[in-house]
Amino acid sequence: MFKVASNLTMMFKEVEFSKRFEKAAKAGFGAVEMLWPYELAKADLKKLLDDNGLKLALFNTKGGDTANGQWGRAAIPGGFDDAKEDIDLALDYAVYAGCKTVHVMSAVVKGFDKEASYEALAKSVGYAASQARSHGITITLEALCPEVKPDYLYKSQYETLAFVNKVNLDNVKVQFDFYHAQMVDGGITKFLKNNIAKVGHVQIASVPDRHEFDHGELDGAYCLKLLNDLNYEGFVGCEYNPQGVTEEGLAFLSPYLKKPA
Repeated sequence: MFKVASNLTMMFKEVEFSKRFEKAAKAGFGAVEMLWPYELAKADLKKLLDDNGLKLALFNTKGGDTANGQWGRAAIPGGFDDAKEDIDLALDYAVYAGCKTVHVMSAVVKGFDKEASYEALAKSVGYAASQARSHGITITLEALCPEVKPDYLYKSQYETLAFVNKVNLDNVKVQFDFYHAQMVDGGITKFLKNNIAKVGHVQIASVPDRHEFDHGELDGAYCLKLLNDLNYEGFVGCEYNPQGVTEEGLAFLSPYLKKPA
């Protein structure tokens, strides 16, 4: 069975970031993920995880100059030194915190030649995979729909899959987000049945409102059962914006959460 992880960037926003770890553990999560952990020192991050009995399932490389439109630097032509810096930092955190999956953010590529961007990404991902391999860390790549991040390098799961197949590295996989996948591709069941072995991490949210995975265009219960039927044993990150107080919207996850002690 897969394991669920609370996305602390989006959930439990009723409290400051460092207090969300305890909230997640009390709600029954055994793991957490986040966009970025870098506001915390490595030792502080690990202490929050250990004190609350949590595993760190996933986080991203740095976004770069997000205030000015960057969203990752791994696919910026001529920007390998910056990408390497982001990757080295992420892997340093991952190794220290015991995290086995790191998402390498590609880039917003408006104004860049797309072929050159893919070449830059291949170099960055190749470096990341080589550095991560000895630590048993998987590198993931995630397509983002235009409604969330216009001009991101890839928007379709099939674009990401094609790149993963092209680089052909055993520790580089697709990060499959039901929200982004449905917004762009549809055909969720077909994609997962055909490509589950290429999926290294999963995230969930309702479509189109990106709230709890219990309403909207997708049948969340069916989708979660499908993952189990396909013997997916990785993490499922709850990357959604709660409609209200986070704990009040967790009923759909009750089969997968730990029971209170």
